[in-house]
Amino acid sequence: MTGIFSIGLTGINAAQYGLLTTSHNITNANTDGYNRQAISQATNIALPTGAGFVGQGTHVQTVQRMYNQFLSQQVMQAQTSANEYNTYYKQVSQVDNLLGDSSAGLSSALQGFSSGVQQLASKPGNSTVLSTMVASAQTLASRFQTMENQLNQLYQGTNQQITDTVNKINSYATQIAKLNESITMAQASTNQPPNDLLDQRDQLISQLNQEVRVTTVTQSDGSLSVLIGSGQQLVVGQQVNQLTTQPSQDDPTRMAVALQTGNVSQELPESLLSGGNLGGFLSFRSGALDDARNTLGQLAASVALTFNAQQALGQDLHGNVAGDTGFASQLFQISDPKVIRNSTSSNTAVLSASFQAPQYSNGNFSTQLTSSDYELQFGAGGAYTVVRLSDNSQVASGTVSGTPPTNVTFDGVQLSITTAGLNGDRFTIQPTKEVSRNFAVNSAVIGDPSLVAAAAPIRASAALTNTGDATITQGSVGTGYTLPATPLTLSYTNTPTSGLTGFPVGSTISVTDASGNTTTSTIAATTDVVAFGSGNTITINGPTVNAVSFSVSGTPKAGDQFTLQKNTAGVSDGRNANLMGMLQTQQTMTGSGNGGGLTTFQDAYGALVARVGTTTNQVKVMGDAQSAQLAAAQASQQSVSGVNLDEEAANLIKYQYMYQASAKMLQVGSTIFDTILSIGR
Repeated sequence: MTGIFSIGLTGINAAQYGLLTTSHNITNANTDGYNRQAISQATNIALPTGAGFVGQGTHVQTVQRMYNQFLSQQVMQAQTSANEYNTYYKQVSQVDNLLGDSSAGLSSALQGFSSGVQQLASKPGNSTVLSTMVASAQTLASRFQTMENQLNQLYQGTNQQITDTVNKINSYATQIAKLNESITMAQASTNQPPNDLLDQRDQLISQLNQEVRVTTVTQSDGSLSVLIGSGQQLVVGQQVNQLTTQPSQDDPTRMAVALQTGNVSQELPESLLSGGNLGGFLSFRSGALDDARNTLGQLAASVALTFNAQQALGQDLHGNVAGDTGFASQLFQISDPKVIRNSTSSNTAVLSASFQAPQYSNGNFSTQLTSSDYELQFGAGGAYTVVRLSDNSQVASGTVSGTPPTNVTFDGVQLSITTAGLNGDRFTIQPTKEVSRNFAVNSAVIGDPSLVAAAAPIRASAALTNTGDATITQGSVGTGYTLPATPLTLSYTNTPTSGLTGFPVGSTISVTDASGNTTTSTIAATTDVVAFGSGNTITINGPTVNAVSFSVSGTPKAGDQFTLQKNTAGVSDGRNANLMGMLQTQQTMTGSGNGGGLTTFQDAYGALVARVGTTTNQVKVMGDAQSAQLAAAQASQQSVSGVNLDEEAANLIKYQYMYQASAKMLQVGSTIFDTILSIGR
């Protein structure tokens, strides 16, 4: 009779486990990270008899967690990518709104400054127009500073968010390590999986994966190793190697992520830390944010350098020109390129950086600056290389030797190396990143707008006694010009050949025709003849008169004279202001994304706005796609692991009937046993 009782008890026990498990599922239906559980039953070993094997009931092998590793991995992959794109989008949209704002952006300030310069060109001696032009320059400077300050606030905010994210990662890692310990102990003591602890650990890993992409490796004792990057160990069993943030070795203003292993802190390359919020912050900072700050600084530097170069070729209302006391050679003031010593390098090297003067060609100034940062690395024996970080191309190399300093030029930047560094010493060179913050109008010009060099320092004229119909342009000067100390008179002759005479002895005369063909000659005597061609541009380069150009058009006659002299009393001359105005539409700076070709100020800014806008749109599209993929992956996972309340309600009834039926067996057994006992009486 014991058989029926024992079988009934096994049924009751199994039903009880089923009821408990089903109740547990129902109460945790809304618990994040909970995986549905189900009992796994098996028959007890049958009793062999002469009549065959008689069953001995059932037993519950384990409470099984309905977990599918493949589906969970799909959720993890979609989850970390979705978080990365969504974080990137939230950040980059702020830059997009700032740059694209019609009132707060740079376009309106550039247009206002251009308008002020054009008005000055038409009314160079008007004090009100001069003041208006200087005010528009101040507005432009203020706009550069304001935009850089806002971008810098985003930069500092991103640094802080990276630090906060790393703190979250460390918190999750510590909790995972503790759960590893609990799971290992529980599994060792019962040889059964502690389902609820496993759910808690998986939920923590999911939350960690939302901060940074992780991979996991299951160990034989049931613990999980958590890896980040290219296999860096964050959690190994019960041990945690925490992340930390610290100033970057290459740039102390940039918070870098490092892996703390014991007492050793190893800075991790940003490219290794992808996925999750951390990946989004790092990608945004090194992508759109750095590009915006550097390009804005490139634009500010190009504006300052080209306008300063043109200012230096002019004459102010006081008649002062370059070299005269009181002449303002600079319209704008900017800071030099920033040179940062790597924190692991020695203090041996001594160097500084400055901007190269803009190139001057056909009356057009242009800079060669890019929006990239650079790395200078020293080798053995004073050898050095300079690499452009935007494309990792080498732009300069050599050896520091001879009489210091050694000047190294590349992409519009000049390095002056006084003392070479040791082998392996590295420096980061940031030509443009902080230029916008320090962009300002020359304080002397603000105090006295008449210092704006609106006039040209040279003027040319034809003698009133000339009998031919030839005319001469007003003349222009180039960089490094020297004006004639006294009026320089050139005469036209037709014997023995036709041309101009009277050029300074020792000068090199360049004649450029309408097709751009240039011929040169050196003047040995004032009677030397320079061949004449109507409309040709003649440039004088020499010790007494240098970088002075003019053009004679028409038909001169023998004895006709043309005079070049200083532009005294040129208060109504707006030629240099007109050349300043032309800078707004000339190709004055290196563009981004156009093969390094030249572009205008407005086009360069427009290209930046377009790049950031395109990036913003792409990130949003990718984020939406990843979010949709995540929703689909979660739906697939929940179809296996999620709690279905209708199904659980049916299970309750099923296990209730199972319990009742098993109890009925006990009742039947008891009745039979009582009957047998009554027979004996």
